[in-house]
Amino acid sequence: MSGLGGRGARALRLAVLASGRGSNFEAICRAIDAGLLDARVVVLISDRADAAALDKARARGIAARFLDPAAFSSREDYERALADCCEQAGADLVVLAGFMRLLGKTFLSRFPLRTVNIHPALLPSFPGLHAQRQAIEYGVRFSGCTVHFVDEGVDTGPIIAQAVVPVYPEDDEDSLAARILEQEHRLYPHALQLIAAGRVEVEGRRVKVRGEKGDEE
Repeated sequence: MSGLGGRGARALRLAVLASGRGSNFEAICRAIDAGLLDARVVVLISDRADAAALDKARARGIAARFLDPAAFSSREDYERALADCCEQAGADLVVLAGFMRLLGKTFLSRFPLRTVNIHPALLPSFPGLHAQRQAIEYGVRFSGCTVHFVDEGVDTGPIIAQAVVPVYPEDDEDSLAARILEQEHRLYPHALQLIAAGRVEVEGRRVKVRGEKGDEE
């Protein structure tokens, strides 16, 4: 099970982790503003002081924290501090939005099946960095993006939702990345709303979405 029950009628509380410009964070906020996502971002945390996502959060009145990895003696200490920040903000779910650090057992044990990520490929194909370049070099006809729960592997957690994007002969890494990003901005809020609505269940590697074709109500 996803372990997000018991919230009653209140909105899903999100802690967003970002390392860069925060375009998926913005897409999530826009979906909340439009009433398409029953959630609230309670904190944005970055591992980079110059991340544009921090400024975007502050502009919206959202708590923004820079947590410097260099200030900690070990990865485990950093992950404990990161989890502390998320818990202190009252987060139900941790949302990785361009967070460029792998999270290990120390963090994930505090948020089991409560940490999600979006990856710019159709997993399990092309995990890790430069997924769009991998797709171009492999010669696939279709790529896309995947929202998944985070486990201790690299983009190996149970898959919640995917969107397919065609790869054109004239595509390069940048053009494909831009087209995939458009779908990321649609898919991520949609997947988060499925969780917010209590429709997501996890059985082993399989994610069941109640009300979807092929899954039981």
